[in-house]
This record gives sequence, structure tokens and C-alpha cells, in this order.
Amino acid sequence: MRACLHGGHSRDFCDHAQDSLDDLVAAYARQGFSLVALTEHMPPLSNRWRYADEVALGRDAAWMAGRFAAYVQKARQLRAEYAGRMEVLVGMETEWYEHAGAWIAQLRQLYALDMVVGSVHHVAGVCFDASPQSYAQAQAAAGGLVELYLAYFDAQLALLKSVRPEVVGHFDIIRIFDPHGEETLVRPEVWARVRRNLEAVRDLGLVLDANVAAWRKGAAAIYPCTPVLEAARDLGIAFAYGDDAHAVAHVGFAWERLDAHLRALGMTASVAGPQGSWPVWRAMPAT
Repeated sequence: MRACLHGGHSRDFCDHAQDSLDDLVAAYARQGFSLVALTEHMPPLSNRWRYADEVALGRDAAWMAGRFAAYVQKARQLRAEYAGRMEVLVGMETEWYEHAGAWIAQLRQLYALDMVVGSVHHVAGVCFDASPQSYAQAQAAAGGLVELYLAYFDAQLALLKSVRPEVVGHFDIIRIFDPHGEETLVRPEVWARVRRNLEAVRDLGLVLDANVAAWRKGAAAIYPCTPVLEAARDLGIAFAYGDDAHAVAHVGFAWERLDAHLRALGMTASVAGPQGSWPVWRAMPAT
């Protein structure tokens, strides 16, 4: 069964997306998905945490909170429209920064969300994945490249413990503008953080986002890259497909390629999530 647990960013509710939420959901249905989680970005806690494109468009935090409420209403309409054909989960993708934990908890309760993708996009107060320039700014703020990785994984652990997201978004996206990202990732001091966070994912019973957006953008490795995939596999952690779609053209991208990639690493189709209903890949740890 095809399922996407990190998808459905739309131009209606995300300024850097391209197509409508109606068109995105219809595309999942056409491709035979049995389940899709709609995961629009959470509204910012304050104007301090807006993305650059949102600032340029004159958005403010109050306006985006209203837009998020409209998103939840629309997503629930789509869930009802596709009932019996495709399961539609109404979720959101998080940020992580000062006081974000309480804001996420408030949003989850207020909107009774079905699930959350827990993602980190900020380190040292800087959104690091917007551009090479923002990455360099975050690196400088953290005190160096290794320090940037350490701060990222420390922030991620805080998110995991505070939020307990059902899905952990693009686990190692901190590699995004590091041309030697996999080498940096396996440095002993960084890898110790990776291993620690994976053990937290396992202990909390969370699912990792197998995020193919990196392939779509021309990178050699998905998030997470193979060393992390193998370590997580050996811990018995489950992986869910995430196209991180921001356009109809992204829906279902590289599904077959991901399936082959994970199976080559010794993982097979399984189920996880509420009532064991989410199609995933996993391998049980060796005994």
C-alpha cells in the first residue's frame, strides 16, 4: 500500500508551495495512495520566526495563525470527501525554537490534529535550510560546522522529548548545504548525537521520515542518508515515505526507487502508527 506521512504543502496555505490543496490530494488519490498526511507548516509563534518569503510578502504571525485555522477546516473537508477511498490525516509540520514546545502543544490541542511531523529548521535562531547563505549564517552563529551539527541534534532531541511527534521529519537535513555532509555526520562527536537521538526515536516509538525531497533536488542521498538508515534499521525503527510535496509534480516522487533502496538495506513492508495502520518499512533488530 502506498502512504505518504509527510506531504501536502499547498499554495493555499504555504507561500513557497505551488499548487492547491485540492489538486494535491486529488493527485495522491489518482496515484493509488491509501493514506496521505497533510502537514502544512505550523504558524509562527511570533513575527520573529517568520520565513524570509513570508516577511517579503508582508505576512504577520496573526494572519498566518488565521490561515492555519482555514487549512485545518479545508483539510477536514477533504478528509470527509475522500472517506472510503483514501485516508486523509490532518496534521502539521513543526518548527523548533525558543518556547516552540508550548505553542505546538497548544496548536495540537486547539485543532485536535491527527499527527505531527517533528522538524527542526532553526539553529541558533537562524533558519539554516533556506539557502547556502542562511546555512553559513547559522554555522557562524553556532561557532563552526561541527558545532552547527551538534546544536541541531541537541535541538532535535529537545523536540523529540517535548513534542513526541508521530513522524520525525528529515532527520539529518542539517547536511543540506554541507558538500561533505555524510563525512561530517559520522565524525565521532556528531555520530554520538545521531545515535543518541535514534535511540530516543526507538524508545518513544516514533517513525522516521524517509524524505525523498533531496533526490528530487538532485542530491545523492535522501534524508536520512544510508549510515543513519542502517543504524535506525538495526534499532528496529520504522520508516515512512515522505515526498514533502510542494506541487502536484512532487506527489509520489521516487516511490519505487525508495522502496527498492530500503529493501536493498534489508527492510520490508510493515505497519506502524495508531492501531498499527500506517504502511512503513522496517527490520526487526537482531537478537
